[in-house]
Amino acid sequence: MQLRSYIELCKPRIGFLIAITAMAGYAAVAKHVDGLQLAILFVAMLLGSFGSAVFNQYWDRDIDRLMPRTTLRPLAAGTLGDPTHTVWLALALVMTGCAIALLAFNWLVATHLALGAFVYGIVYTIWLKRYHWTNIIIGGAAGSFAVLAGAAVVDPTQWLLPWLMAVTLFLWTPSHFWSLAILIKDDYAKAGVPMLPVVKGDAVCARWIFGNTIALVISAALPWAMGELGWVYGALSLAFGARFLWLNWLLVRDPSRLLARRNFLFSMQYLAGVFLAIVIDRHVPIAQWLS
Repeated sequence: MQLRSYIELCKPRIGFLIAITAMAGYAAVAKHVDGLQLAILFVAMLLGSFGSAVFNQYWDRDIDRLMPRTTLRPLAAGTLGDPTHTVWLALALVMTGCAIALLAFNWLVATHLALGAFVYGIVYTIWLKRYHWTNIIIGGAAGSFAVLAGAAVVDPTQWLLPWLMAVTLFLWTPSHFWSLAILIKDDYAKAGVPMLPVVKGDAVCARWIFGNTIALVISAALPWAMGELGWVYGALSLAFGARFLWLNWLLVRDPSRLLARRNFLFSMQYLAGVFLAIVIDRHVPIAQWLS
């Protein structure tokens, strides 16, 4: 029972997403993929994400008790006793991830990992989440550092494509999370968390999602427009972007929970599609030939 609680404390689904994002950054700049490097990168990023997630649940345990979606989380439910030890667990996980990154790769990979954990654990969780609706915009930078960490494993001097990918991930987060926030708006309102649909309403939130996704689709097209990636990536990126914008537009016209759910679910498919398109463009021979 306690092992299951500790696993839940680490938010493993988010951890796996962060680690896979870092692997996408690696694949974007690597000419050849080294399986061992990828495995070590995956573990380091997973530990860093786990650490920041543990701290997030420690800090938010009071408001987690107020929301039905989170009331059974380990620290909110009190299943792990005195929560103080989880702060040290969080620190140990992040430091272990950074140590692995530093010893196996270089200081820049470790720095990006640490910055990602800092943005999520401190900037978003402590400084922003409870105080302003822009919380998730700035907090979205946490995931962007994973892309930069993955790319820095291969060559720290290659910066253009990794930074373009990081901007895309930064812009993806609000479109993704605000759709979820519409679905669980009542939870956030009950806990006093000023998420955008709580503060501005669903209709305004839907318009923000649409405007943000326009910027997202443009940013995702830049690697193709600037010659960093080829036509295969460009076509796939724009196709996924057109679908996402259409769903956003439907949400603007009808800011219902049903359409918010469709946007939320497709946002994950969109990110997976764009990053998979990068891998295909870089590493599938026929795609390279077409480009």
